[in-house]
Amino acid sequence: MKNLARTARWLLTLAWQADRARLLKAIVLLTLGYLATPGIALALGAFTDNLLDGRLGATFVIGVLIALVLVAELMMGHFAHLYYYEVGELAESRINSELIRYVNGTPGVEHLDNAKFADTVTLVREEIQKARAYIEALLQVVLLGGQLILTTVILASLEPWLLLLPLGALPPVIMGRYAQRSIDRSRDAAVEQNRLARHLLHVATSSSSAKEARILGAEAALKRRHERSWREATAKLWRGQLAGAALRALGQVTFAAAVCATVYLVLLQAVRGLVTVGDVVLVITLAVQVNAQVAAALSVLSTLHAAGHTLRRLDSLKTWPTREPRTPAAVRPVPARLRHGIRLEAVSFSYPGSDRPVLREVDLDLPAGRTVALVGENGAGKSTLVKLLCGLYEPTAGRILVDGVDLREMPPEEWRSAISTLFQDFARLEFTLRENVGVGDLARMGNDDVLTDVLGRAGAEPIVRRVPGGLDGALGHGYTDGAELSGGQWQTLGLARSALRDQPLMLVLDEPAAALDAAAEHATFEQYAGSAGEVGSNGGVTLFVSHRFSTVRMADRIVVLEGGRVAEIGDHAELLASRGLYADLFELQARSYS
Repeated sequence: MKNLARTARWLLTLAWQADRARLLKAIVLLTLGYLATPGIALALGAFTDNLLDGRLGATFVIGVLIALVLVAELMMGHFAHLYYYEVGELAESRINSELIRYVNGTPGVEHLDNAKFADTVTLVREEIQKARAYIEALLQVVLLGGQLILTTVILASLEPWLLLLPLGALPPVIMGRYAQRSIDRSRDAAVEQNRLARHLLHVATSSSSAKEARILGAEAALKRRHERSWREATAKLWRGQLAGAALRALGQVTFAAAVCATVYLVLLQAVRGLVTVGDVVLVITLAVQVNAQVAAALSVLSTLHAAGHTLRRLDSLKTWPTREPRTPAAVRPVPARLRHGIRLEAVSFSYPGSDRPVLREVDLDLPAGRTVALVGENGAGKSTLVKLLCGLYEPTAGRILVDGVDLREMPPEEWRSAISTLFQDFARLEFTLRENVGVGDLARMGNDDVLTDVLGRAGAEPIVRRVPGGLDGALGHGYTDGAELSGGQWQTLGLARSALRDQPLMLVLDEPAAALDAAAEHATFEQYAGSAGEVGSNGGVTLFVSHRFSTVRMADRIVVLEGGRVAEIGDHAELLASRGLYADLFELQARSYS
């Protein structure tokens, strides 16, 4: 009951904050409709007695009144539904905002790599679509309680023993609670297979992957694996639903026995002449109503229990272990310009839940105003190092210094606003062309001259000409009929986006031209390589990650990672002369072009 009360408070607060006027209108209309139900039972009793006594005029009036109340009851419910439906839609939007805040409201992204966190987010995303049903259930359970009290008072006025009838509703309520627990356990058990099945469906049906699956002849295999994952998830859900149905049936049978006993008691009283036929009709009608009220209460209580699980999952996301908050005394400002650069001292990193370090005691200098290329085989730790420098992860050991100040002492949002990035898994933002590029620096989104300049420097003029409407034309087919772009064109827009921020302290380009050919990547590097060292700049560092050695050879400094450690540092000539890993990789790639 404590959890149920907390859930009710949460839903009521949510609905009140969403739209209190609509909520109050829905409550008033529902109250009128719910109060009409016992009134109809009283009217039916009076109708029967008047009919048997031959009072046809009164019988006619009461019959018309019953018809009007029935119509009014239906209308009240219909118009109330319109109001609380809108409240539910607004509440869902508020919960979505809350979910976005919990997922993105921390300095780093370590929690996004945790499978349990991902499962919880998946469940919440599915459940918050039921916000309207949750609020409806809250309103109904309160009004059903009032309706049940009124019905009980009417029954007690005929026979005090009938006060016991509502007690027969306790077994169904208790059994319903255990039934919901069984269902929720099955949903938790099935969430991993459910997620896999949805992912496989996306792979098999999305345009980005379906063509590859078609060529590889993998459609049948994907279908079989999807069906297997779905069967496994469904089997777990079915077992939970079956156990829940059995528990609910047990409670309903108990209540049905109580209703039968009530009807028998009243009929016995009627045979003895202690009550009228109208009273019998009244009691039978009220007993049927109580049965309907209990059934409805069980349904809405089940929904409220589900809402309680949603609330607990939101709470778990809210309190998910994250970085310790910095005390104000430890906060240091981000420098306006770099004088010395960025230094990593004995930096190690392991992903959450793993004891295997991805980076091991990395010592590295990124001098101010220089371009640094980061190379190494797949899995060497390049992208992880980039995320550490961006403040998305924190080292599990060691520290990162910006002009001698520990990065952990700087406000994360200030550091993020001082850097510019294009990640290997860049975002394809299906907005307008202006918004796609302008999100790189929101303050400059409305400046057409600046946007045109960065698009030109990124070599994106052909894209601008292709998009109907130019800067204000839509991209992609995700939600509108916008211009569809190739992978290289999407990445070109990402490059333009990364160039929009003016004089960042660090420009990170992680495989910035993976979707481009070698010549285009070479031109891209030439465009960005000198940006950090220009006279009068703020001494920014350009960090370039690439597998193409013909491009990275132009960097001031090349860092070679191997097995999470720094294997070599130097310029192109020095590294070739040392005959180490860099030279081996360079010669291997050079032979592939000969």
